[in-house]
Amino acid sequence: MKENGLKSFKDLVFGNPAVVEENPHVDDGDENTERGNWTSKKEYLLSTIGYAVGLGNIWRFPYLAYKNGGGAFLIPYFVMLVVTGIPLFFLESAFGQFCSQGPINIWRAVPIMQGVGVGMVMVTLIVSIYYNVIVAYSLYYMFASFQFPLPWSACFSWADANCSTTPAGSCNETGVLGANWTQENRTCPSSVQSPSEQYWDRVALQRSSGLDETGPVVWHLALCLLLSSILVCASLIKGIKSSGKAVYFTATFPYVVILILLIRGATLEGARDGIEFYIGSQSNLTKVLDVQVWKDAATQTFYSLSIGWGGVMTLSSYSNFHNNMFKDTFVVTLTNAGTSVLAGFAIFSILGHMAYIYQMPVGEVVKEGFGLAFIAYPDALSKLPISPLWSILFFFMLLTVGLDSQFTGIEVLTTCLTDAFPKFLSNKRSLVTVPTCLILYLLGLPCVSRAGIYWVTLMDQFVASWVLLFLTLFEIIGVCYIYGGNRFIEDIEMMLGKKSCGFWLWWRACWFCISPGIIVVILVWSLMTFTSPSYGGVPFPSWGLALGWCMIAFVLVWIPAIAGWKLLRAEGNLWKRLKTLCSPAEDWHPFLDAHRGERYSKESRQARGDDTVDPNGISSSWL
Repeated sequence: MKENGLKSFKDLVFGNPAVVEENPHVDDGDENTERGNWTSKKEYLLSTIGYAVGLGNIWRFPYLAYKNGGGAFLIPYFVMLVVTGIPLFFLESAFGQFCSQGPINIWRAVPIMQGVGVGMVMVTLIVSIYYNVIVAYSLYYMFASFQFPLPWSACFSWADANCSTTPAGSCNETGVLGANWTQENRTCPSSVQSPSEQYWDRVALQRSSGLDETGPVVWHLALCLLLSSILVCASLIKGIKSSGKAVYFTATFPYVVILILLIRGATLEGARDGIEFYIGSQSNLTKVLDVQVWKDAATQTFYSLSIGWGGVMTLSSYSNFHNNMFKDTFVVTLTNAGTSVLAGFAIFSILGHMAYIYQMPVGEVVKEGFGLAFIAYPDALSKLPISPLWSILFFFMLLTVGLDSQFTGIEVLTTCLTDAFPKFLSNKRSLVTVPTCLILYLLGLPCVSRAGIYWVTLMDQFVASWVLLFLTLFEIIGVCYIYGGNRFIEDIEMMLGKKSCGFWLWWRACWFCISPGIIVVILVWSLMTFTSPSYGGVPFPSWGLALGWCMIAFVLVWIPAIAGWKLLRAEGNLWKRLKTLCSPAEDWHPFLDAHRGERYSKESRQARGDDTVDPNGISSSWL
């Protein structure tokens, strides 16, 4: 009895063993020789983890935890992970693996919703432009770290009169430095800036006064951007066959650095204060009752797991048909969450030491995003013995984390192109990858001008924001409500093996009710509380904000545009056209004949009415 129970549990978690026995090549090279598969399961998992674990885990999660009650933030975060993150990651993984297609062709399942896939690709295109620039920032700082002392450790020749190694809080009301500092008779500047802040603005970025003042291209950033593009191109020159080898290093090395920084940080004076400020005794449990905290937790879950970007579906489309994506979902999502928490400990232990040196509260040291990665943390590292070593490790970690995410972003674009022209491009990956990386490099050049940081912020705030929630909501509507949740579950069971009704009860609840309900609430809340973005206290001009809204329209307009275009091309009256386009296209099925089984045989499809679609009425290709 006990043995039977154990067997049932294994079937539940790892799939039906019978399915694996019938398909001995599940983890053994390419079963799909035309399109290709991951060389091994390890490469798929490392690539997916590398894609999910991005810069947001390093510079956004710790700040959100600090802002939203410290350890108390973990309660809504893990709740949202369970009710939205894991279910939607499972949905996207299964959707992509079933048909072995990218985020555009995948909508052969519901042709009228193909604009959702195009919108995802447009988001990835825009994000890939500025994400490559952030990787270039990391490269520049890593190269700059090969100096002693670090160039931002003091006010050198590049600084102006406002630069001071003394924090502004140390000045008394008369503007004179306090007695704890050696420069007692020096008057504080009216606007004090740390060396790391001035180095970021005046040397690294050569930042202009605003988006209106573009200025020339910053040559050292342009060269770093070129190097970043070459690294990405070289890693993807053969598609997943080459990127799968690169992730053995790029997906694992960040964990080595995080552990090294954590161990080093834990030995520093003031580290305990930093960690307690993060999720320790200073946690504010009353924050759990704040709606904004739950909104931040849900948003971080979506963005951290890259749901709605198209990358999860793209990576899973190269898995073998009977791969257990259910188990993979838990491995990736829990690793991603654990990385966020672990990175927070490493970040705050060293920020606590910085607060100890400056004799100021930890909260005044903490920054978000660029401020943490390129101002606060470099400043803290410059205070450590052998500071260049720790700085090199930190920025090399940012580089590898950024490259992993960029790999998948480019893979989304190239996969959609090869899926559109499989006969011409499937075996010529270099002809797709090299031009794609070159175009992205050229498009990124405005982002390395003197106004570049404003362009990066504008694209990040408008495109990589609640627009993704719109795409995810339409994705759920398309899969669960139009294609049909029961039909989708049957598709998954073709890959995993038969499951009990009780097994699907939770996933049905999340897919049909809980996840879309939470997305709608977050969308409404985000729109109600929307504020115009700015950078460094500099507001964007009206034309810049208008351009931001145009980027949003550029992403979302594909949904109604493609739906309308397909309705015009279909035959019959309006109801017949709508019904036709809400039914799977003729070529919606598993990629290989061997996996289609009885459900997707021609006779079975005709009996269900799936083959009544006029192939001239709609285009199964996204072109």
